[in-house]
Amino acid sequence: MVFDRAKITGVVLAGGRGRRMGGADKGLLPFRGRPLAGYAVEALEQVAGRVLVSANRNPELYARFGHRVIADPDGGFDGPLAGLLGAMRAADTPYVLTVPCDCPFVTGPLLARLPIQREATGAPLCAAHDGERLHPVFLLAERGLADDLAAYLAGGQRKVQAWLYRHHPVLVDFSDHPEVFANLNTPAELSYLEGHA
Repeated sequence: MVFDRAKITGVVLAGGRGRRMGGADKGLLPFRGRPLAGYAVEALEQVAGRVLVSANRNPELYARFGHRVIADPDGGFDGPLAGLLGAMRAADTPYVLTVPCDCPFVTGPLLARLPIQREATGAPLCAAHDGERLHPVFLLAERGLADDLAAYLAGGQRKVQAWLYRHHPVLVDFSDHPEVFANLNTPAELSYLEGHA
């Protein structure tokens, strides 16, 4: 099964506050000689026709990745769904594919499972699952869901999984590569994965 990259806008979600990382902008932290967000950018470049970086801080630094930088629609730090909505508003493709900025083991061939599954099922949302739990920000979403998402956020809702399940997402099996979801939330996790993974 193949898919059309030109129909997909890839989005690096780098808009968080990084509270558990001492307030650091996680996507810009070095990991094995590169900024963390660089791994997500590289993976998305292999799957998407264009790439956006969703960041609420340091746009000039994120611009160095060579892609357009966008912020959450309301200028706040309202979580990954706000980043998804901003990407849906900025994209001109039928689909957006989101990846968090703090998962350096993501690869293009693995991400391709999401659009491949969408082609096979026609589902409006396809999200990654590791065999035990959902990873809802590894997500391929129809851009046409933007108004529904905006209404959900306007109602004060922020839970990614709750919004996804309103639209009956297809869960895409990543149980053979759970390392993709190793994310770096604290300095200790960063240090450990730097030397061990």
